Amino acid sequence: MGLFSKKQLLKVIEWEDNTKDTIVYRFPLTDRDAIMNSSTLVVRPSQIAMFIHKGQICDIFAPGTYKLSTENIPLISKILNIPTGGEYTVTAEVYFVNTKQMTGQKWGTQNPIMIRDNDFGNVRIRAFGAYSFKVEDAKKFMEQMFGTNAVYTTSDVAAQIKPAVIESFTDAVAESRISALDLATNYKEFSSTVLATSVQSFAEFGLKLCTFVIENISLPAELEKALDERTKLGMMSGMMGTYTQMKAADAMLAAAENPNGSNMAAMGVGLGAGVGVGGLMMNTVAQAKDAPKQAPAAQGGKTCPKCGASVPAGSKFCPECGEKMPVAKFCKECGAKLADGAKFCPECGTKVE
Repeated sequence: MGLFSKKQLLKVIEWEDNTKDTIVYRFPLTDRDAIMNSSTLVVRPSQIAMFIHKGQICDIFAPGTYKLSTENIPLISKILNIPTGGEYTVTAEVYFVNTKQMTGQKWGTQNPIMIRDNDFGNVRIRAFGAYSFKVEDAKKFMEQMFGTNAVYTTSDVAAQIKPAVIESFTDAVAESRISALDLATNYKEFSSTVLATSVQSFAEFGLKLCTFVIENISLPAELEKALDERTKLGMMSGMMGTYTQMKAADAMLAAAENPNGSNMAAMGVGLGAGVGVGGLMMNTVAQAKDAPKQAPAAQGGKTCPKCGASVPAGSKFCPECGEKMPVAKFCKECGAKLADGAKFCPECGTKVE
């Protein structure tokens, strides 16, 4: 801006950043302030300092402490024709650029994203998450994004880079052709894709996208409700048989306790329970029909040794298969029943004739 004399001389030029979101800070200078060749410039870690004259970036300083002289501000010295010796004063704008990683930046889809799904057709999804970035090239960042503000914050940057972040995410989801039901299992893959595809677009502004996190991808409310119903039906299908049998058993018990058991309406058995009762009874009859006839012999009767049917007492042949029934033998001395083929009575030892 020019050479000045009789100014308030600045001894130390530095920026103590006490904020979490400031990216660019312009060192406050008034018309009475002037930078002398004896001034000290302090650039802290994760900072870059720039001297700007009439909108032109002149000298750039990395972290460190500098005693200003014509040797370390050569561009301003040349522009202002500062002599190499003696005292001089110069008024220039000094900017500090924060190069640390800015974390916890939020992103989200303002409008739903349309995707094609093999199961549900066209589906609108929404998503949100967080990302972090940092200034990779301070000079390019100042040239491409910064204006004349005294302070430039992360919200100012987000207004310009967030659309690029969402665009990269939308492309990653659309090109993956992954089913809506499988989106949640591919968060990490989507994040990696967004980081890879955003390198060039961020580099144009002197920035770098450091992390990209997907916290949630949500489906439309009506689709989520349909999925919940499908899950519920899937869970119930495995228990439907047990549930029906339980209801049928309850209905049968109620019918047995009701004196008017033949009246279904009086029993209070619903149609569903009645169907369950009918099904259970049919299954019971079928099982009884297919089961081998091994019913116990009636009182005083016998059991057929061939088919297991019950044979009335005194019958010489089985009424089911016609098998001749064995004739029981008894000891003539004690009257004990003798087994087939026995030669002696097991009770008294008499020889069997």
